[in-house]
Amino acid sequence: MARSVVLMSGLIGVGLAIPIVGSFVPSGNLGKGSWAPLDAAEWQTLQTTTTKPVKISFLLKSKDAYLPEQVSHEYVWGIKVAPAKFQAVRPDLFVKGGPASVGYPPINLGFVLFSPICPHLGCRYNWDGPSNKFLCPCHGSVYTLLGEHIAGPAPRGLDPLPLKEQNGTAEVTWIHYETMTPDRIIISYQ
Repeated sequence: MARSVVLMSGLIGVGLAIPIVGSFVPSGNLGKGSWAPLDAAEWQTLQTTTTKPVKISFLLKSKDAYLPEQVSHEYVWGIKVAPAKFQAVRPDLFVKGGPASVGYPPINLGFVLFSPICPHLGCRYNWDGPSNKFLCPCHGSVYTLLGEHIAGPAPRGLDPLPLKEQNGTAEVTWIHYETMTPDRIIISYQ
């Protein structure tokens, strides 16, 4: 009887451990993340921007195997930029296989979208118009218009997010990157 209880406990433990451990392993495939559409007004605002970043809000939907679909309000910073200029200022993003590179085009449709999460400790930074820079209020990291890190404790520049056009709608994928490292290590997609 005791052996049966131990055997059943072991089987139940393995049955629970596999999905739990699997939920902590990040997906290496962008296709696994969900694409959140930008509404027409936000997309129009981004298209008409000139030299200042635009805060673009959208609904981020996520679902895992155990919970019902979650919806949260999120935002990104969008900037209209020439690809050659962006690549000259942020070459780290374009080095294939480099530790700070990304596995998708960091600039698409003539725009770059930045995650609003500071790469230092995960605070949300803001655009400061008078200084023409992104400023993190938590620990003082400062970034240029194109996301280049210029001051403060952050280990890298701002993280771009994938942008694509699908059937006339602009869509973004939310990616969580590890903080406190100069490398762009993906923690999860949503």
